[in-house]
Amino acid sequence: MQPLDDKKIGLLKEKAHDIRVSIIEMLVSAGSGHSAGPLGMADIFSALYFHILKHDPKVPTWPGRDRLVVSNGHICPVLYAAMAHSGYFPVSELLTLRKFGSRLQGHPHRDFLPMLETSSGPLGSGLSQAVGMALADRLDRGKDSGRFFYCVMSDGELDEGQSWEAVLLAGKEKLGNLIAIVDRNNIQIDGFTEDVMPLGSVAHKFESFGWHVEEIDGHNFEAIVESVGRAQAVFDGPSVIVARTIPGKGVSYMERDFKWHGNPPGTAIPGEPDPKEQAKIALHDLRTLDGQIEHE
Repeated sequence: MQPLDDKKIGLLKEKAHDIRVSIIEMLVSAGSGHSAGPLGMADIFSALYFHILKHDPKVPTWPGRDRLVVSNGHICPVLYAAMAHSGYFPVSELLTLRKFGSRLQGHPHRDFLPMLETSSGPLGSGLSQAVGMALADRLDRGKDSGRFFYCVMSDGELDEGQSWEAVLLAGKEKLGNLIAIVDRNNIQIDGFTEDVMPLGSVAHKFESFGWHVEEIDGHNFEAIVESVGRAQAVFDGPSVIVARTIPGKGVSYMERDFKWHGNPPGTAIPGEPDPKEQAKIALHDLRTLDGQIEHE
């Protein structure tokens, strides 16, 4: 993986901006879907699809590609937007999200979009899938196959016991080709994670099971790329990147508000902006976020 320079950081910021705008447009067109998590993960998905992953949108089944498992399937708007902007399918198709006949289901589904690595929806199962893939790759190709298996997870899904079974197995098998990324945004659909089911230190938990741990600001591109680089250099065990993110990042009325976990712009919520104005406010906020280039 190449180091970042200022030009590449600028490109990643622009792609993250485009992804966030697409997320809002998709959700408004669908009239349903999740907002907070996808917006919060846009920087990480920009880094993955435009710098970190070995992949080829023109040859989606290239055997040498890295694998990306999105365990928290409800954040699929950010996955679809990243895939479209990197060339897997037309950006215009994003507006078919959650509609009858669309390939872009409300949770990722391989039967509809074959270039996906997995179908997802039941929280807690993705890491088990990624562990199985990473273990099979090692059995088939040896320790130095040259590809990595990434699993994006939510912090809320760590409430699921199956997640920790996978953590245990990955540690036991010392899967150096496995890198998990936990979206530590501190919210889930019913409230704040520490109120629903306190997680405490996610980093310490993984570390106690034999994982290499990185804790980063999930909106800092240098931190994202450097943490993945360090994880790739760990050969004797799995790695986890605990990425602190702001749910609803870039949209003023959504940031850090768990009510937007599972609601799209246009939803009537007490204390929130007029539903008819929410999309307009969101797009305005995103076009002025951190001095991003304004796209008309």
